[in-house]
Amino acid sequence: MNKRMVLMLVGAGVLFGGIFGYKAFVDQMIEGFFDSMEPETVTITATRVQTASWTPRAEAVGTFNPVRGVELALEVGGIVRAIHFESGQRVEQDQQLATLDTRVDEAELEQLSAALRLAEMELDRQRRLFEQRSISRSVLDQAETEADQARAAVAARQAMIDQKTLRAPFAGRVGIRRVNPGQFLSPGDPIVSLQALDPIFLDFTLPQRKLPLLADGAKIRARVDAFPGQAFGGIVTALEPRLRESTRTVAAQATLDNPDEQLRPGMFARVELDLGEAEAVLVVPQTAIRYATYGNSVFVVEGEDEDLKVVQRFVRTGRTRGDLIAITDGLEAGTRVASSGLLKLQNNTPVRIDDEEDVQPSEDPDPRPANG
Repeated sequence: MNKRMVLMLVGAGVLFGGIFGYKAFVDQMIEGFFDSMEPETVTITATRVQTASWTPRAEAVGTFNPVRGVELALEVGGIVRAIHFESGQRVEQDQQLATLDTRVDEAELEQLSAALRLAEMELDRQRRLFEQRSISRSVLDQAETEADQARAAVAARQAMIDQKTLRAPFAGRVGIRRVNPGQFLSPGDPIVSLQALDPIFLDFTLPQRKLPLLADGAKIRARVDAFPGQAFGGIVTALEPRLRESTRTVAAQATLDNPDEQLRPGMFARVELDLGEAEAVLVVPQTAIRYATYGNSVFVVEGEDEDLKVVQRFVRTGRTRGDLIAITDGLEAGTRVASSGLLKLQNNTPVRIDDEEDVQPSEDPDPRPANG
């Protein structure tokens, strides 16, 4: 019994020893294979760290508003008799724009004017009689009162006629007319908008910490999608004295010259406010940065010609501008870094650089969409 047990244990030991030995042999062969295998060369694009001159600035978004803008309407109703402007036309102050039918009012004005002339003639006769002491003072006072009443009635009717004539309250450009001759208008119905476009206001907000930079006269630049690559200059002319409690922001208003009327009310604008003198910074494309919770890094390209590899280097990044990002620590000007293909890279990965221009990441500090 004991002999059979010993033989069984010896056999089991041989069996399991063979299994574990075979497993160790296979693992050793696999490890040797991978150790002897050449790492795959990765194709990347590369760029060099550049020195740029950046002016510190604050950025905001805003909306253009007219210095003067109004929806024109009449305070009385009636039938439109004539329109005296074309849609989109520039008009001058006090220029006649539209008139309602005033034939009934003009007839009543003639009647009241005739009554006024009669009252004034009666007043002249009463004055001569009073000077001759033929009538009392009370009779003369009554004649003067009747003449004043007739004069006031004429003025009231004339004012009613004037209310049926729409005039431009200031010079500017009218919009698209909303009425036609023969149409009945109720009091207050909009007829056309009038906007004064030169100069023009730009309203925007900034965080409260930027308040010291917003003194009257501070210079700003505005960019709009309708005119890519073009900046419009202006100055800050007004500040809201109270901050918005919900956002802790201050509302500011800048005034910009707009002689060509390129800027229109309602346009969206990106506002730039310079904060000081220009300073030199090191920049790389944002695509060259590998972002991670433990720190941002870049892959520096080392070697020459066909023997190139990348080495991961941690850096400190600063503010961004367009496609570029500032490097505050960790790189020197002229250092070559990988600008794309970072997901395939590890430390000491051999690389090949693709120099084709159409595959290079953009390095534009102020990029604009092709359909901007």
